[in-house]
Amino acid sequence: MITSQDTIVAVATPPGRGPVGIVRVSGADLSAVINGILRKTPPRRRALLTEFRDEHGSVIDQGLAIYFPAPESYTGEDVLELQGHGGPAVLARLVRACIALGARSAKPGEFTYRAFLNEKLDLAQAEGIEDLVAADTEEAARCAVRSLSGEFSKAIESFCQELVSLRALVEATLDFPDEEIEFLRASDALGRLERVRHRIAETFRLSRQGSLLREGVQVVLAGRPNVGKSSLLNRLAGEEIAIVTDVPGTTRDAIRQALQIRGVPMHVIDTAGLRVSFDPVERLGIARTWSAIERADLLLTVSAVDDDRENCTESVLEGIPSSLPRIEVLNKIDLTGEPPSLERKGGVVRVRLSALTGAGIPMLEDAILAAVGWEGKSEGLFMARERHLEALALAKTHLDAGADQNGQLELLAEQLRLAHDALAAITGPHTPDDLLGEIFSRFCIGK
Repeated sequence: MITSQDTIVAVATPPGRGPVGIVRVSGADLSAVINGILRKTPPRRRALLTEFRDEHGSVIDQGLAIYFPAPESYTGEDVLELQGHGGPAVLARLVRACIALGARSAKPGEFTYRAFLNEKLDLAQAEGIEDLVAADTEEAARCAVRSLSGEFSKAIESFCQELVSLRALVEATLDFPDEEIEFLRASDALGRLERVRHRIAETFRLSRQGSLLREGVQVVLAGRPNVGKSSLLNRLAGEEIAIVTDVPGTTRDAIRQALQIRGVPMHVIDTAGLRVSFDPVERLGIARTWSAIERADLLLTVSAVDDDRENCTESVLEGIPSSLPRIEVLNKIDLTGEPPSLERKGGVVRVRLSALTGAGIPMLEDAILAAVGWEGKSEGLFMARERHLEALALAKTHLDAGADQNGQLELLAEQLRLAHDALAAITGPHTPDDLLGEIFSRFCIGK
């Protein structure tokens, strides 16, 4: 990630044609760009209707110019937004004109990176911006706004402050070994440590729930041919996504469909039927089925209720990792006349349903959400990333270790320091530069 204070420029609206297009410019001094493009200085933070010109004085477009002087801007630098017509050619000419006047093309996420460097927002808030842009569901958008507004950061900061206070207390106590026990008891150090451990554990739970909304869940449908996997995908999606026929082996390749189950994003993958085959195309599809299973968060093994289960479901399960959560789906109850049902036996959830009629589908949706750990509400959740969960888990591990030191204050002080460092990496102060570059490189250009 480039950290210099060059003037940067990029189109801030999506590619393609549109009624309005925005070019964003940011830098320490935009006088050359402003004078060259606008021929006048716009009022601060007020829209000015004017012509946009290139470096030779030719009119490119007419639109609104808004000037945000530092530090009261998104990046903390001088920012100029040129809002014109959304034709790609017009926007490209505007960008070229800005480059001719001394700017350079922005890297992905560089505007937000500069906002982070200038302390306009912390790292968790910056990630919340990207999550809000990428949100596919209303619940995900709500959680992203919560992170962007700083609620997650405030929770982390409160933990850090408490740990700093405890560290100071413990390290000060080390200077008075004869009075350390009474000193710690009077300050309720162990009680404070237990409370912060509990709060971090609760934040981890809320963050893990929020991560489901951000990442979505990879759900794979697997089973023998002609048991109704494609029909089940169509029923869950609410439309005809996969071709359904009575011919075994119709599905030759994995079919991926993004959908929502009560606001939780799912990536459901219908796979080729598992069986012994000498057809090279079908064998390739079966190989891809196993590849999809290896990457799954949840496996639905599908069979028909009128099949011999010993030759059907059990043969499908051979080779599947025992650690992979799974639900056994017994399809085609419309052929037997039995009612839909859900049962748990031996740690396995079995759902009897009909993909054809939809009977039992709500039971399956309940089972899927329960299997992935969804608790049923998005209020209070944080849009956490994997690195946030890892940091929270690491901090809790250090605090648990510190609580078990049996009065060895040097070891407790070290565990408190390690926990504090783990949490501080979430919001930015202790985050390595290479990780910062990786995070911001995923952003859109212009953001």
